[in-house]
Amino acid sequence: MSGSFSPCVVFTQMWLTLLVVTPVNGQHEAAQQSVVSLQPPWTTFFRGEVVTLTCYRFGFSVPQKTKWYQKRKTVKQTPGPLVIKAHTLEVHESGEYWCQADSLLPSMHVNLEFSEDFLMLQAPPAVFEGDSVVLRCYAKKGIEAETLTFYKDGKALTLHHQSSELYIHHANLKDNGQYKCTSKKKWSFGSLYTSNTVGVQVQELFPRPVLTARPSHPIDGSPVTLTCRTQLSAQKSDARLQFCFFRNLQLLGSGCSRSSEFHIPAIWTEESKRYQCKAETVNSQVRKQSTAFIIPVQRASARFQTHIIPASKLVFEGQLLLLNCSVKGVPGPLKFSWYKKDMLNKETKILKSSKAEFKISQVNISDAGEYHCEANNSRRSFVSRAFPITIKVPVSQPVLTLSTGKTQALEGDLMILHCQSQRGSPCILYEFFYENVSLGNSSILSGGGAYFNFSMSTERSGNYYCTADNGLGAQCSEAIRISIFDMTKNRSVPMAAGITVGLLIMAVGVFLFYCWFSRKAGGKPTSDDSRNPSDSEPQEPTYYNVPACIELQPVYSNEPEENVIYTEVRRTQPRQKHADQESESPRSRCQMAEKK
Repeated sequence: MSGSFSPCVVFTQMWLTLLVVTPVNGQHEAAQQSVVSLQPPWTTFFRGEVVTLTCYRFGFSVPQKTKWYQKRKTVKQTPGPLVIKAHTLEVHESGEYWCQADSLLPSMHVNLEFSEDFLMLQAPPAVFEGDSVVLRCYAKKGIEAETLTFYKDGKALTLHHQSSELYIHHANLKDNGQYKCTSKKKWSFGSLYTSNTVGVQVQELFPRPVLTARPSHPIDGSPVTLTCRTQLSAQKSDARLQFCFFRNLQLLGSGCSRSSEFHIPAIWTEESKRYQCKAETVNSQVRKQSTAFIIPVQRASARFQTHIIPASKLVFEGQLLLLNCSVKGVPGPLKFSWYKKDMLNKETKILKSSKAEFKISQVNISDAGEYHCEANNSRRSFVSRAFPITIKVPVSQPVLTLSTGKTQALEGDLMILHCQSQRGSPCILYEFFYENVSLGNSSILSGGGAYFNFSMSTERSGNYYCTADNGLGAQCSEAIRISIFDMTKNRSVPMAAGITVGLLIMAVGVFLFYCWFSRKAGGKPTSDDSRNPSDSEPQEPTYYNVPACIELQPVYSNEPEENVIYTEVRRTQPRQKHADQESESPRSRCQMAEKK
């Protein structure tokens, strides 16, 4: 006698009811659903048998509150065939049942059939890939079967030994089909019983995983979390999965784990490659791999923020200078290096530290220049813009000097004053004064000081000084006094000495001239008889064209103890014989200034 009940469509409807999805974080995942289980795990029974339904939360945890439904009505606790015990329900009537655990989605619907047939094929309410499935050919009590045969899609299946149960190990899609069984009674000559037909539809234990990255567009060097997203069926929510992650087909980390996430501490642009993940059951019976996913890694763009104390970037010598360089948009950890470019455009690395702060407790003029910081995260270096630091140094007391070094001068002499401060930041304004009257000023950007020229005169005699000022307070030099040299002062001593020396030189000259003249006259004595007797008389020497004493300009000296000696040299010639030679010979004048 053939059975007429076929739960094939029922299994499909139950699975479709199970796959209620809601979007979570942009991805579709199965919402948590209540779970119903059967004990014994069949959907067809003989009349008079009892099946126990149990309602669980997702993951098979016990709910605090349970609602049972039959044919879309809440089952109440009433006398009769239904007995409610906590989250279980005992049923022995045909019908469609489901439950709701707490506030979760309702469970799948279970169609239970209590039959009066002689033979039935019992199957679980749902079959998932990887399951070990048992189909039982169950005969009514009192009927002893001689032979049992199982059929799939109308073809008899060959079993290794006679059994009332058909085992399907690690179910997959090839096990889908229409199953039934037949039984032949021992005492019946040729009588054959045929069971109901059961449609087995192997369902996905979990869908193909989807790999996502968080953030989806990471910055170069930033951390990334990979997530392998999939969802177990509520009816198999107690199954255990493990996950593996790959980059260019190379396994990442130490292998597969129970976590569906994998953390990459830092991802770089050169690692913008194909990533995949794999989800599999712990026994590796069911495994599925995601499609390849390329993570678009963006180049980091550093945004520097510099903080300077003092904020004006103008620091006075001896003050505190504090530079702080913060970076946004660059993943860490970061190491900082500070560089300074001086006035000669020479760049120097001055500090390397894990801190973004650079401090100079007391600055000096050598600390002036352009500073910038460099942030490095082991793969990339990022450089900030340069910012200038100006160190203002007050001027030191200037020194006023004369180019000649002499404080006494002659009328009309060119006087050059030089004023210079040895220290002080530019620009320095130099100003020259005569008796507290400004003579002029000059602004100097670099070292060397300033100059002032004037022609010396009696009216210019007096005290001179200069000032230097760079905006931090003027400084005055020591005053120097410049005067006109007095020609009449201390002339007696030089004149006496000059006359003495002059007479000595003249005597020597007369003696030499006498010798020369005697030799030229042929050795005759100077007193000749042919001469007028009056010539032999002693007479005072006569000098022709003897020049007057010419006063020489003294050699300049500002030392009061120095004396100037003037010397006159005169030359005499014979009156008679050499008078005609007087106009042709140059008059010899030697003027000499000697310092003592």
